[in-house]
Amino acid sequence: MARIGRPGLSDEQKREVWRRWRDGQSLSEIGRVLGKVPGSIHGVVAANGGFVPAARTRSAGVLSLAEREEISRGLAAGDSFRAIAGRLGRAPSTVSREVGRHGGREEYRAARADEGAWGNARRPKSCLLQQSPALRDTVAGKLKEDWSPRQIAGWLARTFAPEDGMYVSHETIYKSLFIQARGVLKKELVSHLRRRRTMRRSKNASTAGQQRGCIRDAVSIRERPAEAEDRAVPGHWEGDLITGSKNSHIATLVERHSRYVMLVRVAGKDTISVISALSHQVRY
Repeated sequence: MARIGRPGLSDEQKREVWRRWRDGQSLSEIGRVLGKVPGSIHGVVAANGGFVPAARTRSAGVLSLAEREEISRGLAAGDSFRAIAGRLGRAPSTVSREVGRHGGREEYRAARADEGAWGNARRPKSCLLQQSPALRDTVAGKLKEDWSPRQIAGWLARTFAPEDGMYVSHETIYKSLFIQARGVLKKELVSHLRRRRTMRRSKNASTAGQQRGCIRDAVSIRERPAEAEDRAVPGHWEGDLITGSKNSHIATLVERHSRYVMLVRVAGKDTISVISALSHQVRY
């Protein structure tokens, strides 16, 4: 069955997104490097509130892929769980549970079992605000009064004793606001923050040197010749770009003397797409 919509990002591409986001690059810059539209990059970053996820590592006590391959070979040879466990230096119950979780003797495959175990290990961890309704309600109340997360964290530390359990860092409050999948604080509370951001930006992020909203090597409209200004001489064209819904764009060309108009549908609003479409329209 054919896939609908734009293809997603691979795990390697997502790691590259987070590396560049941590370095302070914008969504557009990351998209250009990966050949993706900024909206695709925004979807990955916004899903985690702009917070760079921690690198996942395997616990030293879990079975490795090499051990699972040894289990698979032992099962194929008809060895008992105890014999396989003896070669691995593991308890027989560990091998028995591993095989039972991943299809039994007949269906067990090392690669599939390792992939399944890696996926099952991704368990959501509850934060302090989830564990304590009283703390959550207090934080939400202070946010409604336009307190900043840092002010709230400082006030809690001064007001309550450590044994009361009424403590939380400002980072946890930000994460609970920006990562709505946690379901801890209502999204409406974001509007009470002093900065209207909806996700965390890198400390290295800066717009210095970025030509946002500007046309590179642009020539001011004031510099066009007088003959184009008074529309007396044919042959002078004026272009513009109209953006519609669902990322649709139409370029317009207007001959200033006759007011003849050409409309050209373009695939994107980037320079290459617009120039290529206009050049083709003018030639043909």
